[in-house]
Amino acid sequence: MLPMEFLYAGIWGINVDYATVISREEVWGLDQEDLRSVFIPNLSESCYRCLCHVSTLCQLSNECKGGYCGPFNISRVYWVDSGKVTLPDDDPDRNNAWRDCARDYYCAKKIIEGYLQRFAKDCNDDGVTDCYDYMMINGNGGYGCTLPLNRSENGRRWLRRYEECRSSLIRT
Repeated sequence: MLPMEFLYAGIWGINVDYATVISREEVWGLDQEDLRSVFIPNLSESCYRCLCHVSTLCQLSNECKGGYCGPFNISRVYWVDSGKVTLPDDDPDRNNAWRDCARDYYCAKKIIEGYLQRFAKDCNDDGVTDCYDYMMINGNGGYGCTLPLNRSENGRRWLRRYEECRSSLIRT
């Protein structure tokens, strides 16, 4: 387990002396238990808060609508790609296991983590994999994260919300 100060290193910079960062290709061969130990750079609590804000303004009571559930607006396909994370003692094969996990903030964070363990990369090609890249991955999907978000109204809304969140974190 990494030291707490490392896990909360902030959105914009991180010291990677404590961990080995592995490539996305290396993640493909790992099972769910192994994935729990994979390190994702710059995925801090602040980043989770911004991803949540971007998705639903972090409405914790966000029920399922149009196939998307919870404060991060998670779909069943996203959940499957994340490794079928569930609440403790739940069965991933149970019909609504994904919905129950997606509606729980802490379980939903684990879904996000599993998805990013699989798809994390430097989407905007700035040389750093950070929260902005994770927002692009969530907005465009794991395989399309390099596409600009400003091409759609929903993407522009995500960009506005991300900047709101980032600005509020800088002020605090």
